[in-house]
Amino acid sequence: MTTTRYRIVLLVLGLALVAVVVGAVVLAPSGRDPGLPTELEGYSPTDGAAVLRQTQIVVDLEPGYVVSLTVDGVPIPADEMGGVVESGQFTWQPGPGMTFTEWTPGFHHVVATWDRASGLPAPGSLRWTFRVQ
Repeated sequence: MTTTRYRIVLLVLGLALVAVVVGAVVLAPSGRDPGLPTELEGYSPTDGAAVLRQTQIVVDLEPGYVVSLTVDGVPIPADEMGGVVESGQFTWQPGPGMTFTEWTPGFHHVVATWDRASGLPAPGSLRWTFRVQ
C-alpha cells in the first residue's frame, strides 16, 4: 500500500470512530423515565413494585413544591407527612397514630398531587400501585 492509501484508510476509520461516539452520546438514554412529569425527580415504591411491610412512600419533587397523598382512596393529612419544601422530598409511612397503622398485604393505590408552595401555580399528579408482601 502506498502512503496515500494508508492515510485514506486511517481517515475513514477515524471518521467511523467519531460517528460511533457522537451517535452513542446523542442516542444514549438519559436514565430518566420519559413518562414522568418534569417537576417529579422520583418516587418510591415504584409502580408495580413488590415491597415489605416496613416500606415508606417517598415523593421527590423539585425544590419549592408541596405534595399531598391519597392512599387507597383515603387522603393523608399534611401533619402526618414528613418533608421539607426547600428539599422537595416528602415521606409517609403507616404507624401508630397515623391514618393507617400498618400496611396490609396486597395491592395499594397511591395518588400524589403537588403544586408550587409559592408563586405561579404548577400543579401535577401521579398515580401508581404497589404490592405489599
